[in-house]
Amino acid sequence: MPSTHEAAVLKSVGSPLEVIRRTTPEPEPGPDEILIEVKAIAVNPVDYYMRDMGFPPVPVLPAVLGEDVAGIVVKHGFGVDPSDSPAVGSRVLALASSFYHEGSPDHGAFQKYTTARSEGVINLPDSLSFEEGAIMPLAVLTALSGYTTIGIPLDTKFKPEDKEAILIWGGSSSVGSFAVQTAKSLGFTVFATAGAKNLEYVKSLGADAVFDYKSPTVVQDIATKAKADGVLLRTAHTIVDNALQQTLDVLKETKGDHPAQVAHAPLLPENAPSLDNTEIKFTYPPTNPEERNKQLYTCFHGWLKDGLAAGSVIPSPRMQVVPGDIGGLNKALDVLKAGVSGVKVVVSC
Repeated sequence: MPSTHEAAVLKSVGSPLEVIRRTTPEPEPGPDEILIEVKAIAVNPVDYYMRDMGFPPVPVLPAVLGEDVAGIVVKHGFGVDPSDSPAVGSRVLALASSFYHEGSPDHGAFQKYTTARSEGVINLPDSLSFEEGAIMPLAVLTALSGYTTIGIPLDTKFKPEDKEAILIWGGSSSVGSFAVQTAKSLGFTVFATAGAKNLEYVKSLGADAVFDYKSPTVVQDIATKAKADGVLLRTAHTIVDNALQQTLDVLKETKGDHPAQVAHAPLLPENAPSLDNTEIKFTYPPTNPEERNKQLYTCFHGWLKDGLAAGSVIPSPRMQVVPGDIGGLNKALDVLKAGVSGVKVVVSC
């Protein structure tokens, strides 16, 4: 291994990332951690929020941001179970975030070597590229955490006769695409929204019906379909901003006298709309580290690992690869910030 490695660091909030060679050695994996040589990095909105606005707060500067990587296992830390973790030399995907490690720069994704909790590292099937692997980690954790946030265990298995339906608003987004796939694995009848050009794509992920969110009749169209199908639509997963009111408008028409629940991936504004007998919660993994690590294990070593092996999980959404290696991360963040539809922005390393 080289004695130094490249990293794209944030030296001050509001400034571009700077590519440096870290003067410290490669991250040494801590207990229950895995050291990874990074081959691909995907970017998320939270990354440019932190770069440009310092939100969520950046605890340490200079900072190594990012969460989503795929690469090759270099070393196991103490306590990693070799029978339940990818072997040294294996191709893997991983959640490698410094956010849960007090900003430790050894844990961020935007560098050539990083460390990650073993619970969030799984083998990448040979049939998938590093870039395909990198698009999944944070989106999977967020999508699956939406269900546990509103009290739906990840081992739930609704039967067709239960007639339980769910509305996923923003089904072609990174998180939304996995929310659709998760909902199908839980046994929901899945209604989703997307832009007109992504309707068929979201349906290919398993949605039973997909609606153009720009249609002036979208709320009534969803409600009419739910009633015609005889399903109970009282659960929603809102993935995108400025869609909570429409989500609630649908539930008002479809939940009847039943209590309803909404997982809301964006931060809830102070003046967020509400609906009688409806619980609305911000999607977030457990804050307790032990509980969060258990959640990571369930999401990655359970749902995602099993689904990839069975071919039932589709890496999604489609990719937009930005050239430039580590130095391309600023451009990748700018592309994402400018707005993309139905794609995940990735940098190859």
